[in-house]
Amino acid sequence: MMTLLLAIIYLTFISLGLPDSLLGSAWPGIYQDFSVPISYAGTVSMIIAAGTVLSSLESDRLIKWLGVGKVTLFSVAMTMAALFGFSMSRSFSVLCLWAIPYGLGAGSIDAALNNYVALHFASRHMSWLHCMWGVGASIGPVLMGWAMTRQLGWTAGYRSVALIQAVPCRTCSHRAFSLLSASAYISDDPHA
Repeated sequence: MMTLLLAIIYLTFISLGLPDSLLGSAWPGIYQDFSVPISYAGTVSMIIAAGTVLSSLESDRLIKWLGVGKVTLFSVAMTMAALFGFSMSRSFSVLCLWAIPYGLGAGSIDAALNNYVALHFASRHMSWLHCMWGVGASIGPVLMGWAMTRQLGWTAGYRSVALIQAVPCRTCSHRAFSLLSASAYISDDPHA
């Protein structure tokens, strides 16, 4: 069971990395569509970063209140909704509003799963966890580039990543992340 759980956590970290590098690859289309300066990308990035920091700082309280499984489920769902919101945005201000739940969701997932893996698995799994984030961060711009070169636009790129986010969200909504909260499956051996 712990191997299945670890595989699901790795999958979740791939999906966590996917949107992290989208803004830079999508911005050439976004700033033209919204008629804003190129520098406004920094505003969106800072809103996302602020949400990530805030939710990371509050993740301990959230985990104690809801448990790792529910925090992960809600965070993935929030990130997925924010990515759909990005894809539906028709103005810069709306894009900034959707950046708030995106940052909050991303920070909570990151902190909750990092903590869980650090406490319940050998340290090598933490390295693999961040490797999986890198895989996602590498694939994200490829998906955006695919959408933009086929004249589908940046909105289709964000929408495709949101749909991919639905995979861990669906996995979370089923039994898999209940394992995160079930003490019967928690390994006492940190070298597992």
